[in-house]
Amino acid sequence: MSALPAPTAPFPVRVLGGPTALFEYGGLRFLTDPTFDAPGDYARGDARFLTKTAPSATTPADLGRIDVVLLSHDEHPDNLDVSGRALLAGIPLTLTTPGGGERLRESLGDRARGLADWESIELDRPDGGTVTVTGVPALHGPGPREEVEPVTGQVVGFVLTGEGLPTAYVSGDNASLEAVREIAGRFGPVDTAVLFAGAPRFPVLFDNQVIVLDSAMAAEAARILGARRVVPVHYDSWAHFTEGREELEAAFTAAGLADRLDWGKGA
Repeated sequence: MSALPAPTAPFPVRVLGGPTALFEYGGLRFLTDPTFDAPGDYARGDARFLTKTAPSATTPADLGRIDVVLLSHDEHPDNLDVSGRALLAGIPLTLTTPGGGERLRESLGDRARGLADWESIELDRPDGGTVTVTGVPALHGPGPREEVEPVTGQVVGFVLTGEGLPTAYVSGDNASLEAVREIAGRFGPVDTAVLFAGAPRFPVLFDNQVIVLDSAMAAEAARILGARRVVPVHYDSWAHFTEGREELEAAFTAAGLADRLDWGKGA
């Protein structure tokens, strides 16, 4: 891995709970996996329920302008809930998986677009120039794609780049360090990695193996990426997350990377 990226002024990231974070990049305001419903039990659609344990740090009405939603996948209520779906109707662009793009296009029309792995879209910046968003591989469970996707569905991550801008990576619900290595090979080192963690597990899925990065894997992903800053999300507010902030801090400390952690208190 090459040296860390040259320091730049970090763009603000605000973590709102679960997988949801708000950040401004290149003059555009991005929101990840919008989840704003109240605590309670939510059906997954496959006879299982997910239990939300804490409310979001804000409400959709308090978000202000959102230009783009980066939606790792649309099929699970802990990544896109009822409030999140309602929010999408007022957002100019939602980027997601190819399958999710087709499903959401029924209600959103051209404001929903799916990105295949390594497919890019250029977005106009308010003050000139563009931001490039590239869809990157993600696997929502252990093992090869052909075994994981029939169980947990298609997921996409995102890399953001632009002239004079730091490289940013949003992992989505990814459990594959091999995917991280592929991304690092094309885009690393990255300045900011928004890593979905939390080590979610279900006894009935993949022999109870994690279906998104655990804390040690998140630290290893940061090392692979050469990330100067890591903003963890997707580690609180849901009962199926088995590791939280304490485990993340311990894993990054053990890896000598504790100074890279940013808990997303930015405006």
